[in-house]
Amino acid sequence: MNPKIVTIKPRKGWSSFNVSELWSYRELLLALTLRDIKVRYKQTVLGIAWAVIQPITTMIIFSIIFGRLAKIPSDGLPYPVFVFSGLLAWNFFNTAVSNGGVSLLGAGSLISKVYFPRFIIPLSSVGISIVDFLIALVILFILMLIYSVSITSQILLLPFLFAGLMCVAVGLSAGLPAVTVAYRDFRFVIPFVLQIWLYITPVIYPISFIPEKWQWLIYLNPVFGWIDGIRASILGLPTNWLAIGTSTLLTVIIVIVGAKYFAKAERRFADVI
Repeated sequence: MNPKIVTIKPRKGWSSFNVSELWSYRELLLALTLRDIKVRYKQTVLGIAWAVIQPITTMIIFSIIFGRLAKIPSDGLPYPVFVFSGLLAWNFFNTAVSNGGVSLLGAGSLISKVYFPRFIIPLSSVGISIVDFLIALVILFILMLIYSVSITSQILLLPFLFAGLMCVAVGLSAGLPAVTVAYRDFRFVIPFVLQIWLYITPVIYPISFIPEKWQWLIYLNPVFGWIDGIRASILGLPTNWLAIGTSTLLTVIIVIVGAKYFAKAERRFADVI
């Protein structure tokens, strides 16, 4: 049997972003994701407990400062449950974008020696965040049980809304690594921007807390519809379909622009990384 010969040629434009090629390397994607998960929790004092301690600690601090002292409303729900449901989605997005934005910098030796679709690297970093999300989701269900908050049929929307939030993270994880490879100091900008982004997103407060004349600005936030929708699906709140529709449109734009920029910059990674 003659061996199969694969010829690798440089591609231009959208042809360099080949979805079918990504699928053919799905085993590599899984292997890199599992590797990153093991590295993250290996030789740590508390191990995977960090995924539990971080959201709970943040929830307690926000509940004291914003729930008790600032008296921020929570749509009639116990504030700890309300804020944790928002942090559940936000922490996934924050971790995915933070890790994805600098993922290429830590894979220089792999990129310069072996051929594979480079987009697998930021994708694998997004995969790590799914584990933290699932762990935090279990904690949220326990909190809901403690505060007697029931789960409704709206929970069926959760996988679709989470998929939308994941697409935003993937879109940003396509564009940001390409920028950080070219401009190394940009990796310090990402956590700063995400920190500000948290407070301009209705995570620790409902959109009703914002004056009505300014609420349209919140709709321009691409993660608002997904985070608000995830919270509504879990806690049984009314679904804001306008916000979800707006976020869907913005997500499509982010994914297209991010993929196009990544495809354009990919050929230079091995030279400048």
